[in-house]
Amino acid sequence: MKILIADDSRVMRQIVTRTLRQAGFGDHDLVEAADGKEALDKATAEGPDLVISDWNMPEMTGIEVLRQLRSAGNAVKFGFVTSECTPEMQQQAEAAGSLFFIVKPFTAERFDEVLSPILG
Repeated sequence: MKILIADDSRVMRQIVTRTLRQAGFGDHDLVEAADGKEALDKATAEGPDLVISDWNMPEMTGIEVLRQLRSAGNAVKFGFVTSECTPEMQQQAEAAGSLFFIVKPFTAERFDEVLSPILG
């Protein structure tokens, strides 16, 4: 199974990767994207099983990536790991087809709780 991690912070991508491993998802193929455009390109080209995206990124925001994927007919499982969380953001994410919204700081237990039903 392939997981795409999209965040403009290299350190945050490393933290998400480490937390995925701690939560028991380390045996999956982990791919990284450093901005929204790269996330869209990799989600389209590499066909990941799951996209974990930051909300605010250069080139294109996470919600724009999700909307573009959906408008192109791409039904990849998609969710957010982000530091901001307003009710409006959660509503937009849900309406666009996001499966989850994990707020930073997060724990391996939270990743396990949210991702286990999605990844099986």
